[in-house]
Amino acid sequence: MSLAPYHIVNPEGTARWVLLCDHASNRVPEEVGGTLGLSQADMARHIAWDPGTAGVTRELSRLMDAPAVLSNFSRLVIDPNRGEDDPTLLMKLYDGTIIPGNRHADAAERARRLALFHRPYHAAVTDLLSRRTAPVLVSIHSFTPQLRGREPRPWEVGVLFSHDRRLSDPLIAWLKKEGDIFVGVNEPYSGHLPGDTMDRHALGPGRLHALIELRNDLISTEEAQSRWAARLAPLLTAALEDAEIARNG
Repeated sequence: MSLAPYHIVNPEGTARWVLLCDHASNRVPEEVGGTLGLSQADMARHIAWDPGTAGVTRELSRLMDAPAVLSNFSRLVIDPNRGEDDPTLLMKLYDGTIIPGNRHADAAERARRLALFHRPYHAAVTDLLSRRTAPVLVSIHSFTPQLRGREPRPWEVGVLFSHDRRLSDPLIAWLKKEGDIFVGVNEPYSGHLPGDTMDRHALGPGRLHALIELRNDLISTEEAQSRWAARLAPLLTAALEDAEIARNG
């Protein structure tokens, strides 16, 4: 394989936090041809990755002394934030754009990409979590300000969750206390997606967790990524303290 399908940053970090960045990269590995037939402009769009999230995740890792696992392949190669049986695992059309390199991908190609990229990424997450005591997961994503033909998305930060809101609720409360952040509660998506990363590594094992969505126009520069990481770090810390107080009664 040309390059590993993931990066691990600060693996010996001492915090309970474990950071995940499922859509950190828009790279198309050599094993898939190095291209999916899209223009550079399309590969720079949100359809291929979550712009800005790698920088935010790396800076959070530094500020919080937390290990982080970042993907090293485009979500269009195969989406690590989908279960293996999810119909959107290997996208052939996304936000109005046909993906030429996926147009004729069959079950065998899907299985090959699962083996090369999707499963190694999740194995790395599983291994890292298995070596830590009571880890708390935070997954960092970004969203486009407007999908084609849809209404603009006004939220600046979204917190997504399913049935376990132990960390999400206090995080939402702390974000709202800032007073100048338009917070989306399960926006712009629902946090319930069976088989996705948080379902697999947090909900299933019962771990404290939160999924944060940042609007990608707000984290388009390194400076902005650092600024948002610096803002999120103390809010996450405060939210975890509240969650632990609630748990211990």
